[in-house]
Amino acid sequence: MTKTEEFQELRPLLFSIAYRILGSVSEAEDAVQETWLRYQASPAQPASAKSFLSTVVTRISIDVLRSARVRREEYAGPWLPEPLLTDPYEDPARSAELADSVSMAALLLLERLTPLERAVFVLREVFAFGFPEIASAVGRSEAACHQLAVRARRHMDAGRARFEADRKEREELAERFFHAFRQGDVDELAELLAADVHMIGDSGGKAPQWKPVILGVENVARVLAAFVPLVVRGGGVVESQQVNGQPGAIFRDRDGQVLSTWALDVLDGQIQTIRTVNNPDKLAHVGPVADAWAALREANQADRPTE
Repeated sequence: MTKTEEFQELRPLLFSIAYRILGSVSEAEDAVQETWLRYQASPAQPASAKSFLSTVVTRISIDVLRSARVRREEYAGPWLPEPLLTDPYEDPARSAELADSVSMAALLLLERLTPLERAVFVLREVFAFGFPEIASAVGRSEAACHQLAVRARRHMDAGRARFEADRKEREELAERFFHAFRQGDVDELAELLAADVHMIGDSGGKAPQWKPVILGVENVARVLAAFVPLVVRGGGVVESQQVNGQPGAIFRDRDGQVLSTWALDVLDGQIQTIRTVNNPDKLAHVGPVADAWAALREANQADRPTE
């Protein structure tokens, strides 16, 4: 097998590792591309292409994450991961770990870890790498990696919410929610929200946004009541879609361009959290991005009475 063939075979795994470490589709793609360049330039053929490439992409991702953290601290409003519609890596033996680790909630928990803890957790808990491989990938001893894994697992377990295990039930509730949205049924929307529901929006200061964080069923329902007519009047489309392995939707304008992605966290038959990514810089990989400000102006004009 040639280097090109080996790399293409392992590319889904490399992207999945990088995305979980970075929480960014664009940065993960760049890390994978840089990994290929280094592999291509390597004069020797490694004994294990998987070990070599996983090590390279992990080290690149750790370096990128260290510099990205400074930018995230200066980010305008709440920072959310770039939405991932499809995880390219599949492993039936670890499907539960893969699905859980890519959710918005899990990626935000990973943000609390140091870059090394995050890399070790991803390699060990998500992809089941052995400690010798992990030690080589992060440049630490096996004993140190054991300690990093313990600390990371403790932090993750402490912050992890128990989301509804029944995927079918989650999807049915999400479909009810987005159907009510399309129909403009605000009362139905409110009935599906938990009393302490959170609505969190990431616009990066580059798209229309209500308050970045809205708390409580009354406040969230009020925002939805204001938002629903804007979508309907503007001819927008609400396209149900898995977002980071969770029930969600893509919001598009009348021309099919992307306005936003929404991801829902569900527990006990109610929606606990709505996370919306509106920053156009984070949506380019989803499809052509709409001018959200123009769409908002059109929707408002459509509501004005004609003389």
